[in-house]
Amino acid sequence: MLASTWSVALVGVEGRMVQVEADIGGGLPRTVLVGLPDTALYQSRDRCKAAVTNSGHPWPATLLTINLSPATLPKAGSHYDLAIAAAVLAASGVVPLDALRRTALLGELGLDGRLRPVPGVLPATLAAARAGFTRVVVPLRQAPEAGLVDGVDVLGLASLSQLVAELRGDPVPLVDPVELSVTTAPGVRTGVLDLADVVGQEEAKWALEVAAAGRHHMFLHGPPGAGKTMLASRLPGLLPDLDAVDALEVSAVHSLAGFDLTGGLVTRPPYVDPHHSASVASIVGGGPRIARPGAISCAHRGVLFLDEAPEFAPQVLDALRTPLESGTVSIARSELNARFPAAFQLVLAANPCPCGMAATPGAECRCAPAAVRRYAEKISGPVRDRVDIVQTFLPLRRSQLKAAAEGESSARVAERVVEARARQRERLRQTPWRTNGEVPGPHLRRHLPPPHGAQLAWDALDRGRLSARGVDKVFRLAWTVADLAGRDRPSRDDTALALAMRRGEQPGTLVREVG
Repeated sequence: MLASTWSVALVGVEGRMVQVEADIGGGLPRTVLVGLPDTALYQSRDRCKAAVTNSGHPWPATLLTINLSPATLPKAGSHYDLAIAAAVLAASGVVPLDALRRTALLGELGLDGRLRPVPGVLPATLAAARAGFTRVVVPLRQAPEAGLVDGVDVLGLASLSQLVAELRGDPVPLVDPVELSVTTAPGVRTGVLDLADVVGQEEAKWALEVAAAGRHHMFLHGPPGAGKTMLASRLPGLLPDLDAVDALEVSAVHSLAGFDLTGGLVTRPPYVDPHHSASVASIVGGGPRIARPGAISCAHRGVLFLDEAPEFAPQVLDALRTPLESGTVSIARSELNARFPAAFQLVLAANPCPCGMAATPGAECRCAPAAVRRYAEKISGPVRDRVDIVQTFLPLRRSQLKAAAEGESSARVAERVVEARARQRERLRQTPWRTNGEVPGPHLRRHLPPPHGAQLAWDALDRGRLSARGVDKVFRLAWTVADLAGRDRPSRDDTALALAMRRGEQPGTLVREVG
């Protein structure tokens, strides 16, 4: 009267196989669930009992013990329902135990026995395939998502009755799957906006192209209505498609966050723009027991845009320090640590003061000097130092709006970005990095020829106008500018331009040759 099945526990984006054991023994009728379940999983006893009985099969009328092994690993979520019900049916002799070998089961059960979608199917299927499992049973609607993993057979079912029929070799009954509303990523945009819609701001457009080519972080600073948000939202349209490895990794994070992947892998860089009232947990990730990915992980290999950055809580902005350097975020809990990828491209946008008109020519600022200073200090120095490009905006004039001609399209700029990234991949082909923005300082200084005019950055460091990190960022920017121009090594002008972009010089100092 003992049977076992398999499911998957998700710790971060990593999956660990969990054996679900069901033992029917003597004793008063009751169901005991052990193995560190959370509240949702503990309630699966009642869901599974109702699903089994409503599917026409008996629930054990004696002591039933269900164990989730390893017992020291915390379990969370409702996706264990199908494995628990299958283990109970196998222990009762309803289905043959041999039919469940090397099979992982994922899915939440309704009281009528229907299978409902669960988050994390893609990373769970990846974990099962790596552990040597040959078949995965998932809700019918999520079969395409699980099918993105090679080397494993996917069985999509609509109900528990269909699973029993499949395991017993009986005709599979027709059951209408439960249609739940599709969960889309809040703040994640996949549509492409055209850069040609942006009027004026030529220096800012050029800075955006440099940021896209080298995967550099940006800080957009200027009065309201100058085009900061409009420009930032067009950055994903300049980025190349994700390669197969990145697409699978990004899709796994989105699956774990509960987003819909019925359309296949995420192949475009995501764009996430959370509201400034977001908490630390929603940005970085977290949860009471098992951590879930936050906005920075959902923006992995894409863009994280923080509009009105000074309005975010200081602890939220400061929580970005480590992920910006490491490309990952580790969330510690008393029972385990969850690790998520977070290699995002950060874009900050801010007004110069609460009213937005400080240091704006021809405008009157009504803020007290102390208020202007406090507003600027809401973004800490360490966060600012991790930003590569500081771009200042000036308001557009009527003459500019009326006389503005259509600018370059995103497609045309994206072609130059692709060419520049190809040069970077060739230069970095023997390293684990692919873009200039990822190259660490020691490799940049020891294994790459110094840019011409590097003394400009060293002099700025001696005068206290750059930090040591800032010097590395100037060199990275210089290499990106050279890549866009097709040069094998940054010239002195490239380095001077990179230094101006890093220090946030006023528009007009960033001059690009057109020809």
